[in-house]
Amino acid sequence: MDRLKRRADFVAAAKGARVQAAPFLMQARDRRDRKQSRVGLTVTKQVGKAVERNRIRRRLRAAADAVLPRAGRPGFDYVLVARRPALTLPFDTLLADLERAVSRVHAPAKAGQRPARPAKPGDGETDA
Repeated sequence: MDRLKRRADFVAAAKGARVQAAPFLMQARDRRDRKQSRVGLTVTKQVGKAVERNRIRRRLRAAADAVLPRAGRPGFDYVLVARRPALTLPFDTLLADLERAVSRVHAPAKAGQRPARPAKPGDGETDA
């Protein structure tokens, strides 16, 4: 699976659909091509020291490598913004949360239910 490395790719994904899970926030963007899906990881300094951030990054990368090839769609960019629970959550639960987040991103909107919210132009990280 390819990795997101450029800031512009992360910013573009932030404008796509968002799904909140306990161990992470998933942002997804359809690139509108049929190339392989890509994944990016973000772990801020607020989560912990470098050792903890690296451990979270390794766990999320392993979960993404296990889930996204079969659950993700070609032509999509996925960004996982890590939260503190990603460090201590059992790995099976982390996998289940990731699968659930991917299915919610790609699920069609049901009547009376809001789909995963695409960000509004000019919208920052907040819901208003």
